[in-house]
Amino acid sequence: MSGYEHYGRELAELDHEIHKYAIICGVNLSNRHEIDACIRMHHEGWAEDKARESLHGLLALRIKLETEMMEQGMVPPPLVPAST
Repeated sequence: MSGYEHYGRELAELDHEIHKYAIICGVNLSNRHEIDACIRMHHEGWAEDKARESLHGLLALRIKLETEMMEQGMVPPPLVPAST
């Protein structure tokens, strides 16, 4: 185990940061194309580029955590809840 013994708490904290940086970057997390475009596109200002890099890293960490949870037989909740 990678140290993520408390998957629920770790995932909630990670998701909070992902949502924060998505807002900073102006990305709708339910739209995969917006996420991809944000990650690929370099911004002129350092602050915007730093936020984009942070979002990219946080999304990579979430994928790693999801993978580990599934290997343990758990089902991770979606990053963005399905709309009703």
